[in-house]
Amino acid sequence: MTEAFPHVFDPITIGTMRLRNRVMVPPHGSGIGNLWGTEAEAETHMAYWESRALDGAAWIDGVRGRVRNPVIPGFETGGYGAETIGNYRQPNYVERVQELATRLHRAGAVVTSQLTVIGGVPQSPGRVLSSPLTNARPHVMSLADIAEYVEEYRYSATRAREAGLDGIELHLNHDDMLEWFLSPLTNDRTDAYGGSLENRARFAVESLRAVRDAVGSDLTVGVRFNLREEMPEGYDESGGVEVAQLLEATGLVDYLHAVVGSPWGDPSYIQPQYYGPAQWAELAGRVRKEVSLPVVYAGRVNTVEVAEQVLAAGHADVVGMARAYLAERDLLTKARTGRAIEIRPCVGGNDCISRQYAEGLPFGCAVNPHVKTEVSGRWGLDGWGVAALARDLLVVGAGPAGLELAALAAESGHRVRLWEATDRIGGQLATAAQAPTFERYAEYLAWQSARLDRLGVDVRLGVRASADDVVAAGADVVAIATGARPHRPALPGVDLPHVLDAAAVLEGAPVGARVLVIARDDHLPPLTVADLLSGQGHDVTLVYGAAQPGQLLGRYILGGILARLHRRGVAFRHLEEVRAIRPDGVDVRHVYTFEPATLDGFDSVVLACGADSDAALYGELVGRVPELHVLGDAYAPRRLSFATRQAYALAEALL
Repeated sequence: MTEAFPHVFDPITIGTMRLRNRVMVPPHGSGIGNLWGTEAEAETHMAYWESRALDGAAWIDGVRGRVRNPVIPGFETGGYGAETIGNYRQPNYVERVQELATRLHRAGAVVTSQLTVIGGVPQSPGRVLSSPLTNARPHVMSLADIAEYVEEYRYSATRAREAGLDGIELHLNHDDMLEWFLSPLTNDRTDAYGGSLENRARFAVESLRAVRDAVGSDLTVGVRFNLREEMPEGYDESGGVEVAQLLEATGLVDYLHAVVGSPWGDPSYIQPQYYGPAQWAELAGRVRKEVSLPVVYAGRVNTVEVAEQVLAAGHADVVGMARAYLAERDLLTKARTGRAIEIRPCVGGNDCISRQYAEGLPFGCAVNPHVKTEVSGRWGLDGWGVAALARDLLVVGAGPAGLELAALAAESGHRVRLWEATDRIGGQLATAAQAPTFERYAEYLAWQSARLDRLGVDVRLGVRASADDVVAAGADVVAIATGARPHRPALPGVDLPHVLDAAAVLEGAPVGARVLVIARDDHLPPLTVADLLSGQGHDVTLVYGAAQPGQLLGRYILGGILARLHRRGVAFRHLEEVRAIRPDGVDVRHVYTFEPATLDGFDSVVLACGADSDAALYGELVGRVPELHVLGDAYAPRRLSFATRQAYALAEALL
């Protein structure tokens, strides 16, 4: 069935690497086990990459590659990327990477590693920072510092060669130190490493030459670079072409890996749902026309269909797909065998990133709870486990938690019934899917529905079950996933006719011209309803008690939505708690000083205040059924990733 994706499955040779198809998997495994940690941690990491290679991914660019960051004794680095030792200096680097490379080679993939050092932690070409959001002053590098780094790149490449890797990729993007030298924004030097493009690129070229000296012609050498920089003072798209041409002219590079984005801006380099599929592929195509080197494009290539379009249009020779592979282990197998409809869709919400970096939670995918379990014996390379004893399971509630539990239980051999009180599946996620840029959530729910159909789950809609109904069903196991209801704070005036819940607005309830949103939610919902209303032409003001919006949103997603809202004139008020709602406004007070104020002139007030668990049915069933569980928002309202992970944990317990 590869004729459906002829460009994706067309082999290609890049440098020394023969690729069986045009799919590269960029690095994203830092949270999936530590390759240099315990044996168990390393096995978790290797099993993840091996599963994707066995699926058919041609190129795993997955070996974490931090170059040693030398600092003076006693200096404490801080912030993302603030590492000092570096992976290549790990005493077990060669041993562990050799094992990984051997396994990936056996699975038919080539494997490469990036060489990265994040700029400003503390090393920098000058005193100009790349972002207005951070203010830690850097160490300005001396000529001796630069020379030391060049030798560290040489050492790292030597170790990569010893470990049996197929290639090395230098990082000239996403706030890497080499990009800080390359950028006219952050490089204010007046010596041989500043000024003209040739001078600003000198450090990168010297590092490339050291890498090439270390690996010779045995390994492929590439560069990942920004097609443009997002700050106006950086280089633009024409500048990106010039960078590509300069790199090609060195004769040191076998391919160019072209991307966009900063670690914090609009867009971030891990673009969330607010951007179109492969939105910047045409920029990569512009570079491809101006150089003879193969070009890899990565950025919102979220389906195999999108990958095919990018390649067919001539925008790239290879495409990078990362989050799509988090969502679906068997991505290429299903595409190749005519089962693309079965591919679990990535929703692009970036919870996989935000969980780890914004909340300190374990790495996880919102739609695929199997991630990191490839080696657990439950969902290893041979599939999800089979229950020791098949039982009758009744799941009440077809929101995200109930859907995932029903499917997992059915896949493990249980007989499953799923009851839903409304006339559709999805719960609050179905409501959220009405919002702009949330289309992939609707696709995810459609995928879940088709999955349940294939598994033969008995799904009944419009069944508002009582406790007696559940008892009469006679199930061996009952799981209550009845979700939550919008929280309505106990405020004077909350029941006035112009006060609406955010869910009602997303479902189409009419609102007035000027809207005030009471934002008591640390994630996307207040921003999402503001996005919907401002896009419809309403004048929107959000009132937050917190000092910033979306406290649980990581920097890789926050910039995209805040930029959208700013362009539409959405107003933000912070550190204010709404104390009462009046017919034409609200009373607020400062959260620290308790100083009162009034906000007037609003036609509608929208409550984006989270939700309260609907666990009444669970309470009524305690002691009345053989085995009873509660999960999802019925236990405590959270997000999609929490619901699917709870479903996985319960399904595993039922094996």
